Amino acid sequence: MKSASPRAVRARGIVKCFGEVVALDGVELEVEPGRIHGLAGPNGAGKTTLLGLLLGLAVADSGTLEIFGTPVGRALAAPDGVTGFVDGPGLYPSLTARKNLAALAALRGRDARSAGIDEALAEVGLTDVADDRVRGFSLGMRQRLGLAAAMLTKPRLLVLDEPSNGLDPAGKRHVHGVLSRLAADGTAVVVSSHRMDDLEELCSEVTILSTGRVVFSGPLTKLAAETGELDYRLVTSDAEAARQVAAGTPGITVADETTWLVVRAGVPALDELVVRLVGAGVAIRELAPVVSPLEAAFLAITDQQEPNR
Repeated sequence: MKSASPRAVRARGIVKCFGEVVALDGVELEVEPGRIHGLAGPNGAGKTTLLGLLLGLAVADSGTLEIFGTPVGRALAAPDGVTGFVDGPGLYPSLTARKNLAALAALRGRDARSAGIDEALAEVGLTDVADDRVRGFSLGMRQRLGLAAAMLTKPRLLVLDEPSNGLDPAGKRHVHGVLSRLAADGTAVVVSSHRMDDLEELCSEVTILSTGRVVFSGPLTKLAAETGELDYRLVTSDAEAARQVAAGTPGITVADETTWLVVRAGVPALDELVVRLVGAGVAIRELAPVVSPLEAAFLAITDQQEPNR
């Protein structure tokens, strides 16, 4: 019988302190190969510290950390097959994009001609600026070059801190596509971001940290189910008829707007509302959360106040 492949990351009871500050307090984390796992949390929650442990930039004070089944030792070194960046990629501003990647390849003992530099630049959409000096790059271009540098190593585990930082919509879509393709090929990806829409679009699972502790870890579907009632923007062909149907649906709270409704409901009540609207001949043109389930859960779990609409 074939044994199951080890998890890309398995952390148990991780504690990390900086003086009297407890950055991580008994953190548990599991990441499977071929998955994109999101990390969320307010500033100071411990996200950067956790990423640093995965990259070998720091070691835990206690607890165990395994990367692909191999225990991480006490030495400051990136485990085999792990790459990425924290607080932005480290680049040489006076060198071109191509020469930055060639320098990285040389540090790893690889010949620039066979390192796949052109392929990596093409993958992140930087072919046209491959011979431009990095000092003139925008923040988003630097982020994409950092991703290209990480891809040169053919990582089994890719760890990224705010990879969409500074990207325009087209650049973000490009980077999301790259990460999704890497995951489809079996790479485990851990992404930290303050942008809930990025995490919802990219990740199948998320871990939320608050004051160094894990307050949720699991599939986004489970998080959405645990969020409870949400406010939804409902646009229909007949706002008044929709209001009457919604008012008569158990579990629905209605707030009138000018040409649409805002309804507060849990998932079962929302499903029933949709059935009733269709039965009443009211066309549904838009039904979407005012605040995404992940953002709503994040705000609730971390005891932050939801901003006014």
